[in-house]
Amino acid sequence: MTDLVDLHGTAMAEFDRRVAEVTLTDWALPTPCADWDVHDLVNHLTAEQLWVPHLLAGARVEEVGDRFDGDNLGEEPAATWTVASRESRTAWLAPSALDQTVHLSFGDVPGREYLWQMTFDLGIHSWDLARAIGSDEKLDATLAEELLTWAKENEDVFAGSGLFAAPVPVGEGADPQTRLLALTGRKA
Repeated sequence: MTDLVDLHGTAMAEFDRRVAEVTLTDWALPTPCADWDVHDLVNHLTAEQLWVPHLLAGARVEEVGDRFDGDNLGEEPAATWTVASRESRTAWLAPSALDQTVHLSFGDVPGREYLWQMTFDLGIHSWDLARAIGSDEKLDATLAEELLTWAKENEDVFAGSGLFAAPVPVGEGADPQTRLLALTGRKA
């Protein structure tokens, strides 16, 4: 199995690459995520990255409050993403990050579980962003395989969570990326 911290770095790079390709006229394009355009999608992941240093430092959701609600991207969306993702990645690289208890909105989880969730979100939304802007949709093969394995182990978490659309059927010979996307209701 690939080291989780390295896998997160790969997922981060996948999203970084696509954000760098967003042009001025792309920000209002629709994405595969219902009700989100490109700006909303990048803002969602930017807000998630902004939370990481606080949560890994032991903060509770109530302590952070609503400071990352709304538009976090400002006038320079790509630059804002870059700063937020760098700060998040730095927090994840701390030696104790995976061993900490993280206080999330739905309860306390080990840092390792939180990192899996963040890596999964980056991977799936990398594809969403690529689809929206007409970029290369192919994810890193190891990333897709590892995320598929994790998603299958956590299918009960997805079912009924409302986080993703219902799974879509795929053929038996579908590659890992196609099967991964299908688990989240996406048609590759």
